Amino acid sequence: MAILKIARMGHPVLARKADPVGDPTATEVRRLVRDMIETMIDAPGAGLAAPQVHVPLRVVVFQAPKERADPSLAEAELFEHTAPLTVLINPGWESLDDSSEGGWEGCLSVPGLRGYVERAAHIRYWGLDLEGQRVERTARGFHARAVQHELDHLDGILYPSRMGDLSRLIFDSEMKHWLEQQA
Repeated sequence: MAILKIARMGHPVLARKADPVGDPTATEVRRLVRDMIETMIDAPGAGLAAPQVHVPLRVVVFQAPKERADPSLAEAELFEHTAPLTVLINPGWESLDDSSEGGWEGCLSVPGLRGYVERAAHIRYWGLDLEGQRVERTARGFHARAVQHELDHLDGILYPSRMGDLSRLIFDSEMKHWLEQQA
């Protein structure tokens, strides 16, 4: 396994549409996914798309740990806000209703910054796993946000281009001051 170099905003690999994976069970895809997971954990991040490690393929890995879920949710809904470490190959998603919610996002390819982004609040997503089996889930909250963020990378989109108000693009180090001013 290896920790891979992460492409930063401005690199052409992040601006292009990624190519579909022909065989999700191929040895080189498995190696890529192993290295992506190790890189994501080392960074540390909640997700990583193959273009972020200079590989223009439609592959993402992410995790939406329970501790990032909205604590006000009923136990029955909580599952939809969490996801184990997930691999998606050739993924897609759709919004399940017209609701959206805003939240702060960061990105390993845009280090040191956070931005406030509106995203679909309730989605269904799908893709293939490393065995070529279909994975399909519904998601809300941080889980839905993480999926949409990572899948945007596959279409050459970074979160700042999703922001409606660039005055909410701030340095991580200034986040506490910004939040204090809003209180």
